[in-house]
Amino acid sequence: MKELDDWLQALADEVGFDPADVDVEAVLDLAGDAAHNVVRPAAPLTTYVAGYVIGLAAARDGGEAPEPAAVLERIAGFARAWGSATD
Repeated sequence: MKELDDWLQALADEVGFDPADVDVEAVLDLAGDAAHNVVRPAAPLTTYVAGYVIGLAAARDGGEAPEPAAVLERIAGFARAWGSATD
């Protein structure tokens, strides 16, 4: 995972965030849930939407965003349920 850690650090340096704020395992789990329970291309779309939701909530609520872990788990649960519902 060194390459992934290096990539995250490079992204952080480029756009200005603390890489410690990113739960890489949770994001990868969400991507896996979307890829395996919806359709493979849903993985990047789903992770983008999760980040968008968190950022949008922060902007709307004066900076009080929902906990990222809660958003990721809610969307992951939705993706898992989608797979069950369409089986």
